[in-house]
Amino acid sequence: MAKKLKDIFLLISVFATGAAVLVIEVVAMRILSPYFGNTIYTSSSVLGVVLAALSLGYYLGGRGADKFPLHIFFYGIICLSGLFVLFMQALIFSLLPILSFFFSISAGPLVASMVLFFVPAFCLGMLSPFAIKLHGSTALTASGSDGANIGKRSGEIFFWSTTGSIFGSLFSGFFLVPHFGLAAIIIATGVFLVVWGIAGLYVFGAPKVFLIAACVLAVYAALLVWSHEPKKNPATVYEKNGTYELVKIVDGEWQGRPARFLFQDRSYSAAMYFDSSELVYDYTKYYELYKLVNPDASRALVIGGGAYSIPKALLAESSAMRVDVAEIEPELLELAQRYFKFSPDLSRFQNYTEDGRRLLAHPPTGGEKPYDIIYSDVYYSLFSVPSHFTTQEFFVLAKSRLSSNGVFIANFGGFLQGEGAAFILSEIKTFNSVFPNHYYFAVTSPDSTKVQNIIFLGLNDSASINVTAVAQNFSGDFFAALPQKLIDEKALNILGTKLMTDNYAPIEYLVGKIVGQW
Repeated sequence: MAKKLKDIFLLISVFATGAAVLVIEVVAMRILSPYFGNTIYTSSSVLGVVLAALSLGYYLGGRGADKFPLHIFFYGIICLSGLFVLFMQALIFSLLPILSFFFSISAGPLVASMVLFFVPAFCLGMLSPFAIKLHGSTALTASGSDGANIGKRSGEIFFWSTTGSIFGSLFSGFFLVPHFGLAAIIIATGVFLVVWGIAGLYVFGAPKVFLIAACVLAVYAALLVWSHEPKKNPATVYEKNGTYELVKIVDGEWQGRPARFLFQDRSYSAAMYFDSSELVYDYTKYYELYKLVNPDASRALVIGGGAYSIPKALLAESSAMRVDVAEIEPELLELAQRYFKFSPDLSRFQNYTEDGRRLLAHPPTGGEKPYDIIYSDVYYSLFSVPSHFTTQEFFVLAKSRLSSNGVFIANFGGFLQGEGAAFILSEIKTFNSVFPNHYYFAVTSPDSTKVQNIIFLGLNDSASINVTAVAQNFSGDFFAALPQKLIDEKALNILGTKLMTDNYAPIEYLVGKIVGQW
């Protein structure tokens, strides 16, 4: 092969392997999220481990390139990296459930990243020094100078490698993840690297024994991945990686009654009984708190659609009720309609595939009218608490979008006692700073020492209410039990806690204490 064609093939290889690194890095965060949460610990661990692996790969790859400046070593490493990517996929199936059992949401992502992603990233990191050594090698040999045009050659290699990484990052986020399963992306990446490496070995005249060994290992890796692929649970009616998390719908039972459940990553997000329209989870019934203040409310915003249980219940309350929903996961509305019997009157319902805080800050044209109810249910999992919905600035924004007698309702999870209570107590202190007229309800019991749902109620009106007296005006078990669920704020020690702000909100650290105590 002519020198120019060799160099073009080499640069294409550098571009492709640079893209592969970022595909793995982007997908890695999604792989760990169902087991350890979509937290700062997950992203920091993946980024740190991949960078450490690349750094070590650059260092040892440089030494190897000086000793063995051969194209067959370069393409052999590409082939080997693809094999490790395929083995990585097999380990994902078998090891991640075990690691998630033994390690916390803080340590777990780091350990899992080391086990799963270090070796493939290390191999891919070795390629850049080899590519610099090999690029323009004919001219280098003719000149007799090992440093001939080293700056130009290094610049070209880093340009194409980084360009490939940019492509891999954007291609993963905007195309691969939204349209394909994570396992398919990883397997396709591994197969591509193996095939590309074998092609390079063949083109550059590698001994047949190398080619045969590479093919045998590739077949073995494919069989290993296939044998470790988990079998689908017969109760699972839908499973797919969404834009932001793994979405799964499973049929089962709740308190002895047939029900259907929505999972987002590893957490129960919503559910529906098959035999009635009754809300399944107790915390969802607290949407009715608005009746204590404004029973004639007619305009609501629900942040976090899930299976659209709350919007469905609100629309059923009154023909005058209008409900807007901000749900960032694009497929959930369609899934709610297909699997959870959600058939809204479109004249009273509007769905926005939008981050709820952004929607409040930038309402669509015609949507500037204040809400009587804002219900925030984006805190569905302790493993994925979006920090920008926990801060003083968010509560201020929500309050500014309420009508004069509007209410803000939010569902949090945590402890009221012990070290794990720091999260809830910090949120209460933050909430108090924005809503002077506030009430808190423990869905299990104010005396419970276990993790539970804590419901925040903030009134835009300054007039306080007597929960016990007002609840008596309404029938039903929910209102009858409400006074016993009311938390005595005087019994809470929030003096040592800090306000959560956009500048300072160590949510993962505080939630880690909950999971540790749980």
